Amino acid sequence: MIIKINGEELNFDKELSIKDFLETKKISADAVVVELNQNIIPLEKYQTTWLTHKDNLEILRFVGGG
Repeated sequence: MIIKINGEELNFDKELSIKDFLETKKISADAVVVELNQNIIPLEKYQTTWLTHKDNLEILRFVGGG
């Protein structure tokens, strides 16, 4: 299955939830906002939202500064 993540197409052998994907990339779910096919997904739905072929996933990180 091919998923576009932040503009880059990646191939996965098995289905993943958003939570599974973030864990494989060692990304803290509390530090990002996830947009799937132009819809922001609430944190509480990361475990039950499954990625499918041709999905477009954007992961936005919070950055502090001043």
